[in-house]
Amino acid sequence: MPALAADFAEREYNNRAACPDHPEWFARWAAASAAVRLRLAAQLDVRYGSGARQTLDLFPAARPRGALLFIHGGYWRALDKAWHSFIAGPLVGEGIGVAVINYDLCPQVGIARIVAECREAVAWLAREGARHGVPVDRLVLAGNSAGGHLAAMMLATDWAAEGVDPRTIAAAVAISGVFDLEPLLQVSFNSDLGLDAAAARALSPVHLTPAVHVPLQLAVGAGETSEFRRQTQLLWERWPDARPQGSTGPLVVPDRHHFSIVSDLGDPRSGLCARIRALYPA
Repeated sequence: MPALAADFAEREYNNRAACPDHPEWFARWAAASAAVRLRLAAQLDVRYGSGARQTLDLFPAARPRGALLFIHGGYWRALDKAWHSFIAGPLVGEGIGVAVINYDLCPQVGIARIVAECREAVAWLAREGARHGVPVDRLVLAGNSAGGHLAAMMLATDWAAEGVDPRTIAAAVAISGVFDLEPLLQVSFNSDLGLDAAAARALSPVHLTPAVHVPLQLAVGAGETSEFRRQTQLLWERWPDARPQGSTGPLVVPDRHHFSIVSDLGDPRSGLCARIRALYPA
């Protein structure tokens, strides 16, 4: 696509400026997550790699029928798994074990390294999850924002080369993701991301082909910026074989923006949560 004007790109991709109420949503996530950690049995800060932040939190289900690995957002440079424990709340009681991961952040590492760390997390969970009460016979990979990008990158991974049976992965969910990184060359915070044109292309799911042929549920808030809505539609168009059966387009969630949509993951009544539960046959 033609390069975006820098002022337009900055406006469209600066989600905190676009959503002035974002501190309220961060506070909600943190409070809900603290409550879930008190209510559910959890194994916290389990190490899956050698990086400073390569740890994960596990929430086992009593009678597991699947697992979900969640990758948080923050433009690859912010936020923490501790704010996202709430995602386990509606799932564990349904027999779905949950792993929420941290990863090293830009600018200490580049996005390519973060992709590699997420692969390490999946491989660790495939190898060690059952021993920790989270077997991954049916694993769904999910993430929001930068985590949505990373979840898509997991589908573009040759898992056999990573020592993981690709049949382990059953589906993926990418919420409000960035799937074409080229526009980020124009934003001020690329000083942290360190992208150049070659890296942006190499790390963009829209320029890759899924190596795991499973459904990818794409979702975006109706109140998000036009670029985030375009990004989601673009991956839908570029990856036709990953469309969930019967879907006619990405899930566009009414009355939600880039941060409020994430809270739907903790609401068992939400359409987004229902879509995730449907990925696990009873």
